Amino acid sequence: MNKFASMNTLRNQIFLGFMVVMVIVLASVGLFTYDQVSVLLRNNAEKHIQQTAVQASGKLDALLKQIDTLTAQVATNATIQRLLTQEVEGRKISFEERQLLQQEVRKYTPYATGIQSLELFTTDYRMLLPLTDVSLDSRVSEDWITLADEGKGRLVWYGMDPRYPNVVIAIRHIRLIDKSFSHAGYLMVHMDKNYFELTESEQAEENDVRESMGLVDAAGQIIASDFSKELDIGSMIEQSGETVQIDEEAYIAVQKKSEETNWRIIILTPARYATEGISILRTAIIVSVMVGGLLFLILTFILSTMITRPILNLIKAMRIAKLGTLKPIDVSMSSMEINELNNTYNQMVGSLNELIEVVYQKEIIQSRTELKALQAQINPHFLFNTLEAFYWALDEKGEEELSQVVVAMSGLFRYVIARPDEDEWVTISDELDHAERYLKIMDMRLIDRLSWRIAAGDICRRTPIPKLLIQPLVENAITHGVEQQIGPGTVEIIVLPSARTGYTRIEVTDTGPGMDTDKVQQLYASMQIGYNRSAKGNGVGIANVDRRLKLYYESDTDGLVIRSEKGRGTTIAFEIPNEYGSES
Repeated sequence: MNKFASMNTLRNQIFLGFMVVMVIVLASVGLFTYDQVSVLLRNNAEKHIQQTAVQASGKLDALLKQIDTLTAQVATNATIQRLLTQEVEGRKISFEERQLLQQEVRKYTPYATGIQSLELFTTDYRMLLPLTDVSLDSRVSEDWITLADEGKGRLVWYGMDPRYPNVVIAIRHIRLIDKSFSHAGYLMVHMDKNYFELTESEQAEENDVRESMGLVDAAGQIIASDFSKELDIGSMIEQSGETVQIDEEAYIAVQKKSEETNWRIIILTPARYATEGISILRTAIIVSVMVGGLLFLILTFILSTMITRPILNLIKAMRIAKLGTLKPIDVSMSSMEINELNNTYNQMVGSLNELIEVVYQKEIIQSRTELKALQAQINPHFLFNTLEAFYWALDEKGEEELSQVVVAMSGLFRYVIARPDEDEWVTISDELDHAERYLKIMDMRLIDRLSWRIAAGDICRRTPIPKLLIQPLVENAITHGVEQQIGPGTVEIIVLPSARTGYTRIEVTDTGPGMDTDKVQQLYASMQIGYNRSAKGNGVGIANVDRRLKLYYESDTDGLVIRSEKGRGTTIAFEIPNEYGSES
């Protein structure tokens, strides 16, 4: 432990701290750079793959368009249209006319490479060209004939010929232009599958290292490909865009679907191609981090020595001061920071000496204050004893009404003058008793002009409430209500459950002259700025009550609500939650 404590110096802390920070910085920068560059390399590889797929799809569309154009020309040839019209009208085509058809069709075959043959069928599936007796439904399934019918003259690609593995079939529904495009027969084209090779020989050599490409028909049969291995095409289609494992090597499978034929172009790219350069980047980052760490290690050692040497010299000078009383020291250093530290220490010594004197004086003042506080506790006690003496003196003389007023005043003072150890929360019942004592005193002053009514249920009376919230409202009702009218007036205090669950509503109503709307708005405005005292200047005012409500209950209360009409009195109400108080 002592060995560890001897090593726990400021110099070592600075050295280790700087090293930890530098390691974190270098590691963070290295990881961030590695991650970002890796993502960039992968994105570039994926863009290249997608671009290759788009180019292959464009080439396929061009090949398909060439065949579509050629077959459309054959289907709309005037001689073919005339002879098929004759066939539709019930006049069978003769052998010589079939030879004429063959001559017309042969005129178009030199314009497109890859066409092995063109076959022509009637509406009842009889073959017109070439000169054999094979029916259409024996060549392809009824489903494909139905697709050709639904295509309405559009070239429909069947896919691989089930009889000839190197032939691709497409069918076009022939329609008569002069007969409102009525059905006249079918044109079938047989294509050599080498016609659909999507890569050139130079590209194929390059793709041996990078991507492989294949063209698959709707049934999942390979039309053309440069795949070096037999692959499960169904799983390739399902795993498009994901990394697949082929012979313990990872490949990225990307596919592009042709909307014209529903064929798919599948491109397999080795995953290592997408991550080329990442290993070199990783090595460069590791070397950079190691070199940077070594340089920082040396520089940190030198810097920590330069920082701590003056501080060690200052510590030696300060140890002299701790042996005796606090005295300023005289240490002169070359650096501004160390000189500032010396000056700060000397100022601290002076401040500590002053604080010692201040604390001594405060202890004397505190003792005197405690004596005055003990004396102040005697004053309320003397006041209550004096009121008690008044009460007994009036009771002996038969002044029952005056004695009751004195009792009410004594209770009023006891309630208002709280001891420091008493809680400022009371029950609504305590508040109502305090308000009633105040009403009794005011009744003696107003003689027969004041009457009051207090209505509250037992459950509501037990609700906790801050002290002195109801009595100021009663005082306001008397001062601005009852006293401002000619004749007797009434003050009502009603406590009842609120319409909001868990709340209690308290209303103080007077039968005074009331207020118009402008006066009520002015009253609300004065409550907002926190100033509203009674006209006579002897009340705490409703602004005080409103402010205390919001301080105690915060968002659980809306504050005071005032309802008043000119000539019909005023009601001031507020709502408080039932579960609150000093225990919450």
